[in-house]
Amino acid sequence: MSTMTATAPAVPATPAAHHVAVPISWKAPVAYTVLAVGGLLGFGLSAEAGETSLISIATGAPGLGSPSFELPTLASVIVLGLIQLALAGWAWRRASQRAKAGIWLPAVFGVALVISFLLWAVAGRGYAIQFTSLLSGALFLSVPLVFGALAGCVCEHVGVINVAIEGQLLAGAFLAAVVGSATGNPWLGLICAPLAGALVGALLALFAVRYWVDHIIVGIVLNVLVTGLTSYLFSTVLSNNTAVFSNPTQLPRWPIPLLSQIPVLGPVLFDQNVLVYLMYIAVAAFHVMLFKSRWGLRMRACGEHPKAADTVGIKVNATRIRNTILGGAVAGLGGAYFTVAAGLAFGKEMSAGRGFIALAAMILGGWKPKGAILAALLFGFADNLQNALGVVGVAIPSQFMLMAPYLVTVFAVAGLVGRVRAPAAEGVAYKG
Repeated sequence: MSTMTATAPAVPATPAAHHVAVPISWKAPVAYTVLAVGGLLGFGLSAEAGETSLISIATGAPGLGSPSFELPTLASVIVLGLIQLALAGWAWRRASQRAKAGIWLPAVFGVALVISFLLWAVAGRGYAIQFTSLLSGALFLSVPLVFGALAGCVCEHVGVINVAIEGQLLAGAFLAAVVGSATGNPWLGLICAPLAGALVGALLALFAVRYWVDHIIVGIVLNVLVTGLTSYLFSTVLSNNTAVFSNPTQLPRWPIPLLSQIPVLGPVLFDQNVLVYLMYIAVAAFHVMLFKSRWGLRMRACGEHPKAADTVGIKVNATRIRNTILGGAVAGLGGAYFTVAAGLAFGKEMSAGRGFIALAAMILGGWKPKGAILAALLFGFADNLQNALGVVGVAIPSQFMLMAPYLVTVFAVAGLVGRVRAPAAEGVAYKG
């Protein structure tokens, strides 16, 4: 009798886990190359041999004025263009290695491109571009964008899409102007500005969080509401009582001793009014609070996974309401820039779409305060560039210069955002 030995079927070896490679994104290298080649050809070919460009840089030392530097236009533009091409080559290499190029690359590339443009713009004119004043003005113009972007960061990290930044800026500008003019005290106007923004934020929280209305629709409606209401009050109450409500007041400049005399950076960073200094504090405080504190952890949990936050005892909707009102107050404070900070009376729709640019700055900054301020500075520089070029008489159509900040916004968000991710639960109503 024969015996049969049962053998277990062979178990196929488990295949090794496949490594999923990160897809290569050629968007940034292509953009850098196009800009470098375009700048080199556009600025270099139109520059004539022997032409020179003047750039003035304030040293910050009292009594010394602003020394000017004369540079050969063609040679300078070619050198800067070659630097840009080298940076573009580095971006191609890093992209092929599926590695990040680092934040320094767009910063250095942008500086080289802007200086090339400025040298070309003032070539042979005999006028010096006031570089320090250009940077100082760019910083000042970025103030409402920074506060608006911070408001967006606070609201969207908690799960509320804040499209009403435009209305919050405009409401803050209106109340700051009215209170400052009626009392003759710009400080009272500055204090009241966040109250107006908080009121708009409260309306956003009421409809978006309490009644589950679509966040984007509510934001657009609030923008239209604030625009219509302030325009009506301007045409009736303010216009009929100009001596009371349209008498502009202005916050004084506070140069910080010693710091304001630092060469180049001193006049730019430390010879501003209190609203700019509040901006510095707000960016640092919100960045630490959002990512290094219990409060920030709780609010980010509400924006990423509200059900899990509710499970551990966080009141999701109450947290969303409180922080949406806070975000509105921050944006309202930025609205004071248009009136009491700039020394202007209120005008119809004077925010001029800055709220939407602030929203773009928040996205470009990756929903982080420190990234948002860099993006806002980029847009502020583009906005101030038209003023600087107008002073030296550069023959560029004014319509194009007025479009510059908005064009920079579109190209930056469309081409330079990269793989940034919004909070997972933003715009999603929580009904727990």
